[in-house]
Amino acid sequence: MDNKSSPSTSTLHMVEDTEGVQTKRKFAAYEPVKEPALWRVIKDQMKTKEGWWGDLGWASLCLPPFFIKEKKPPAFWGLNSRLPLGLAAILGFQHSLAMISGVVTPILLITATGSTSLNLDPEDQQYLLSAALITSAFLSFIQITRFRLFKTNFYLGSGLLSLMGPNFASIPATQAVISNMYANGYCPTEIMPDGTIKYLACRHAWGAILGTSMLCSVFEMAISFLPPKTIRRLFPPVVSGATILLIGCSVISTALKDWAGGSGPCANRPSDGFFAKCPNIDAPHALPWGSPEYLGLGLLVFITIVLVENLGSAFMKNAQIVIGLVVGTIVAAATGYVDPTSIQTAPAITFVWTRTFPISLYPPAIIPFLIVYLDNILESIGDITATCDVSGVEVEGPHFQRRIQGGLLADGFGSLIAACMTLSPMVTFAQNNGVIALTRCANRVAGYFCCLFLLIYGVFGKISAVFLVLPSSVIGGMNAFLFASVTVSGIRILAYLSWTRRDRFIVTCALSLGLGVLLTPGWFSHVFSYQGNNEALKGFLSAVETVVGTSYCIGSLLAILLEQIVPREWGNVSLAEEEKKKKEEMEKVRNGFLESDIDLGATVPPTTIAASDTTTTTTVNH
Repeated sequence: MDNKSSPSTSTLHMVEDTEGVQTKRKFAAYEPVKEPALWRVIKDQMKTKEGWWGDLGWASLCLPPFFIKEKKPPAFWGLNSRLPLGLAAILGFQHSLAMISGVVTPILLITATGSTSLNLDPEDQQYLLSAALITSAFLSFIQITRFRLFKTNFYLGSGLLSLMGPNFASIPATQAVISNMYANGYCPTEIMPDGTIKYLACRHAWGAILGTSMLCSVFEMAISFLPPKTIRRLFPPVVSGATILLIGCSVISTALKDWAGGSGPCANRPSDGFFAKCPNIDAPHALPWGSPEYLGLGLLVFITIVLVENLGSAFMKNAQIVIGLVVGTIVAAATGYVDPTSIQTAPAITFVWTRTFPISLYPPAIIPFLIVYLDNILESIGDITATCDVSGVEVEGPHFQRRIQGGLLADGFGSLIAACMTLSPMVTFAQNNGVIALTRCANRVAGYFCCLFLLIYGVFGKISAVFLVLPSSVIGGMNAFLFASVTVSGIRILAYLSWTRRDRFIVTCALSLGLGVLLTPGWFSHVFSYQGNNEALKGFLSAVETVVGTSYCIGSLLAILLEQIVPREWGNVSLAEEEKKKKEEMEKVRNGFLESDIDLGATVPPTTIAASDTTTTTTVNH
């Protein structure tokens, strides 16, 4: 590398954001480069060995911690630092591994078998997996780069190492809508000879969901142009925490059903017929739902994730989900649970729009998907704030506010583009913040490499087809951990509340209905009995039933309503303050009793003793 671009790793400097404003944090890193010159830096680095590999301690990155005697803090790579390209490629690959499960899982759940899935054929499943990876690559590139809109103060993208993928909040909403479609005849079913209901493929349902998603994405794009302070006032942590908690809880049950063999019709354990075994009797090494073999296979994945988190290197910890998935797949293949047919028949190269779905609008899905985009807003604000924090740039002020605005607009616009590319709503991923924190790399070049790897995974169809052969038990063991982490994220947000009486009241009301609906499915299914020919009224009643019957929809709507109507002055004393006050009162009681000046051995007139006893008793009772 020439002198103009040579690093000075021994110098502590102030990390700069893309506008050149210094923060208060200091890191040992290469001198940052202004954003417009980033491509020139990459061009110069490609010419030298140092530009590719630098002088780094690779052992601390790749070896488990107990093998490293001298532990030194690694350098921090800022947004535009001169990161060696070889390390950028490795860290980008690591980010792509951290994203894989988040990108693939929603597609596998939505396209699988059962009353809450689309029951698509393997060709459609393989196509949607490829499309999800390709779309994530393009939308992440937009989010990382950040484009200014027509010389205004508005942006498209956050300008951070922010990566995008399918939103997990869309899973329960989509499953609820699909279940409603099968129940009202919108999607076809077939009665098997043994009386079991077989849910047939419903491609036009996916087209209706995509059309509804396109319409609802306008909501998030419109919100992105509001002042960030207004957004936070509308959707405070008490709302976002309760919503994310309910979202995580609502999908854990599906993960455990898959862990035991599958979440399709076989989960009902019919005594005979096509679904007497999971996923069906034609599958390789099919077993009844809940068999010990299935439970053991899922447990292997779960335990692998736990061991990697405790014993693995920094690199392995960032890819713990994928490592668990790989270990489970290898064991499943060796024991005969994997059918390689999908990989053999998958196209070598694929792209978006090689298969399409008829776009339409499904009115009952509008309100649930508006809630999905509301969650997009809540997640994006939290994730972008966390990314700013771990990236060493401002978490307040005008520059931060522009990042929030650009990130929200990129999420909304990206979701619209994703629907056009046959994908469900997209959102900024949270798991990559953990990768940034562990690797101390917030560099956008690593993000661009991640986009490249995601594009490769998607374009080469046989790579994405690998995920189609995974047994449900392997997927369930992974998702149990993954979905529980979503629940924990909601708990973490709620933990930051001051927990006033008002906060406790709002969260209690939201969880009472949200968790109640989750634990008692179908409780609202028999409220409406209209059987007339008014299709508009039928659609409205179906929408109401979908919202009230979806745990996170009813819970988040109730939290938003109460947040706006409950007076903020009501119950504004936190629980910690109440506990402190009670403790002080008890101390007064205790001190008053122990330090009493009554001499029990002295001769006191009866009236005086009675008065003293009364006073003492009153104080102790208080």
